[in-house]
Amino acid sequence: MTITTLIRNGVVIDTEPEPVVLGRTDVRIEGGAIAEVGPALPDVPGAQVIDATGTIVLPGFVDTHRHTWQAPIRAVLPDTTIQGYMARVMGDLAPKLRPEDMYAGTLAGALECLDAGITTLLDWSHAQFSPAHTEASVKALHDSGIRGVFGYCYGGEPGGLTSETRRVRERLSDTQGLVTMALAALGPEIAGEERALEEWRLAAELDLPVTVHLSTASGLAFLESNGLLDTPTTFVHALHYTDEDFKRIAATGGTVSLAPVDEMNLGLGYPPTGRARAAGIPAGLGADTVVCSPGDMFSLMRAVHLLERGRPDGAGLGFTTRDALSMATIEGAEVLGLADVIGSLRPGKQADLMLLRTDRLGMAAAHDPIGAVVLNADTACVDTVLVAGRAVKRDGQLLHHDLTAVLASLHESAAAVVR
Repeated sequence: MTITTLIRNGVVIDTEPEPVVLGRTDVRIEGGAIAEVGPALPDVPGAQVIDATGTIVLPGFVDTHRHTWQAPIRAVLPDTTIQGYMARVMGDLAPKLRPEDMYAGTLAGALECLDAGITTLLDWSHAQFSPAHTEASVKALHDSGIRGVFGYCYGGEPGGLTSETRRVRERLSDTQGLVTMALAALGPEIAGEERALEEWRLAAELDLPVTVHLSTASGLAFLESNGLLDTPTTFVHALHYTDEDFKRIAATGGTVSLAPVDEMNLGLGYPPTGRARAAGIPAGLGADTVVCSPGDMFSLMRAVHLLERGRPDGAGLGFTTRDALSMATIEGAEVLGLADVIGSLRPGKQADLMLLRTDRLGMAAAHDPIGAVVLNADTACVDTVLVAGRAVKRDGQLLHHDLTAVLASLHESAAAVVR
């Protein structure tokens, strides 16, 4: 039986081909997909009706890069550097993780996303020390109800990368499911050229996109010289490329994921938002790590908007709140290869969307709804969230989970890992 949902009387923002305010508009959802968007849509007998009066209706946010397992170590290093992060988080804390800690952190992190209107998440999971850790991570994503791309980064004993990645690919073979797979590559800058060659050739064999921390011209040249860029590749923290480098990435169909708060806080570099997008590269946003950054898209949109417009030479003044919202929605979908599935309200796409309340002093009387979403809204405004037409949050409350138990497990893992 097909379930019909009618969202009525909200102020609707669509994002494709670019963000635009449609005004007071209805949305009809059939069987988990968007069927129709328009004013005063006709009643459908038996339909579930969501009264969106006093809210802004828009596509769910897309987080293109998050180490979700790090929820139990939130704010463990609020003022650090990349060297401090690598030593404390990856050198000291990550090896202490048990599979149950991977489950607790990934579940809580994914629910944090849903609570904040992030309906799609690329989980760049680089604490995969055993098959049990992997099973815990994948189960947590499934259990959360989020649309997740599991970015698998092999972390086991030497020699197991190929066989274990093939096993995980078989585990996530349903490319139409809510949880799919990408290969999270360590790449030549972190793991060296031999492993990088194995990672990209494996991704090509298994028909997986690659997401990689890669930001130098030498790393880009390595991929080019070895013919690896036929595989869809997302360059995370693409901070140190020239305009010519960005043109080369664009020519391959590559994409970029930026984590503006994390990049600035860790001293990685100034996000090249405008230059990457000017080259025609889809650029998405990512929270990266709650170790030293916020976990919500509102903070990220504000950060990227401020940093781009605040360039001392004035070069970023053309960047607008509409650009920030695009990066958080349809461009994020493009980065993940899901632009035909999510990221806008185009009929036929999956009904991943949210309702933001405007009946509060910080959102009331906003003349530009897009500006208000980017500059004024916060997680407290997120009233309702749907993933594939299924409500995962209603009336400001997450559904389907015992949050007391989720938080208890998270605190238990925090105590076990940080000791």
